[in-house]
Amino acid sequence: MVSRLLLIVLICVHSGRLLAQQQQDEIRKSIFFGGGSYYVDDNQIDELYAWLDSIPNMLDKYDIQLISHTDPIGGKEYNEWLSKMRSEAVQQILLQKAIPERKITIKDWGLDNPVYSNTSYQGMQMNRRVDVILYPIIF
Repeated sequence: MVSRLLLIVLICVHSGRLLAQQQQDEIRKSIFFGGGSYYVDDNQIDELYAWLDSIPNMLDKYDIQLISHTDPIGGKEYNEWLSKMRSEAVQQILLQKAIPERKITIKDWGLDNPVYSNTSYQGMQMNRRVDVILYPIIF
């Protein structure tokens, strides 16, 4: 019984290390939106560009994934549309930065799979975002 418990603990510790390594490999920046909006303000665009410029050889080392989220206000169909509009807005900003479209993939979650609780106003604000995630290219 003790050896089985020790094995479970070791597996959990090892799994935690793997998860931590995966999270360390990715680099993330979030773009936040107002309720019902897919407008990205100039300050966030400037911050996104500065962030991208701070990563040496970014296009050679990383692929980009855009993951879009919404709060639940407005229902499923509306939030699917809004999520798509948000990720497309961020994609256009990246394309204007001369990032090739082939380097960008998109996942629109809409109101599904929220990271923050939608039971509070603050949680809903945090869910109104597109995460720009850089994943290392594995050769």
